[in-house]
Amino acid sequence: MTKVLEDVIEKVRRLPEDRQAYVAEVLEQIVAEDGDLFVVPDEHRSSVLEGLAQAERGEFATDQEMAALWNKCGL
Repeated sequence: MTKVLEDVIEKVRRLPEDRQAYVAEVLEQIVAEDGDLFVVPDEHRSSVLEGLAQAERGEFATDQEMAALWNKCGL
């Protein structure tokens, strides 16, 4: 296991149980194809690309904005 993956797993361990379940679900989807690359479904591709572009520009949500989003989603 790579050091980066070990570090992320340690961070996930500190998350609340419901968030850990979400991370586990995403990882299951990624490895469901026997290790093949995860393909973003077409209906989500533009959102993912926009998010990556925002990150490259250094545009990140504040902690308060993220808290409001998680609350809106019931998490």
